[in-house]
Amino acid sequence: MDDQPTRDVEIMSEAANGLATTILVVEDEENIANLVRFYLEKAGYRIVVAADGAKGIELHAREHPDLVILDLMLPKVHGRDVLKQIRQWSQTPVLMLTALRGEEDRIAGLDQGADDYLTKPFSARELVSRVRAILRRTAPRPATSTETLRFPGLLIHPATRRVEIDGHAVELTAKEFLLLLTLASAPDQVFSREALLSRVWGFEYLGDSRTVDVHIGTLRRKIERDPAQPRYVKTLWRAGYKFDPQGEAESTGDAPHA
Repeated sequence: MDDQPTRDVEIMSEAANGLATTILVVEDEENIANLVRFYLEKAGYRIVVAADGAKGIELHAREHPDLVILDLMLPKVHGRDVLKQIRQWSQTPVLMLTALRGEEDRIAGLDQGADDYLTKPFSARELVSRVRAILRRTAPRPATSTETLRFPGLLIHPATRRVEIDGHAVELTAKEFLLLLTLASAPDQVFSREALLSRVWGFEYLGDSRTVDVHIGTLRRKIERDPAQPRYVKTLWRAGYKFDPQGEAESTGDAPHA
């Protein structure tokens, strides 16, 4: 393990060059920053490290990274405030690192625009796989279909990644958009949580299926008039999720929601 200081400095692997993918790591625990740096450099990424929230904001504006790995509990500026600042000028994908196990903390970060989360402690294999999956999902690619999907009160524009609810634009994270597009492209088809993990997160994703439930919850809060009685994204108890093209709200007597 390299014992060179990592705080507020740019670190590059020998294999990195001007075309390397840049990852900004904002983490105040030096041991964790060292581990993240070590394994991601080994995987071929160019790494920039900041030890507090203020420096993280500064480095993001200067470096324009391809991905941000962001700890929540940071000195000077809290991780969620760093995320808010980044989202004011950029849609850079963000992977949250958190020691907080409460679902509300993760949901709060996802609501503010994070793309995924990783709970400490985590394995090197999961970290690298999660990074690869996020970068693969968010890489520019030709759309397989540019035709606008039209449903009662809902428009989905795949080419521009724009979603409108009752005529008003709604901002979704990359993952939320892919979830919605996957479901809406096959109305009434039931998708298991494992199928959605495979399609949206990628085959290398190692998280558990509750990750799907958390993201479905944040998606519903953005597109549903009443998330407790969703019109579009319906839960099928013990089966998964499906998209209702009629946009009819579930009754309170239906199965539990995610």
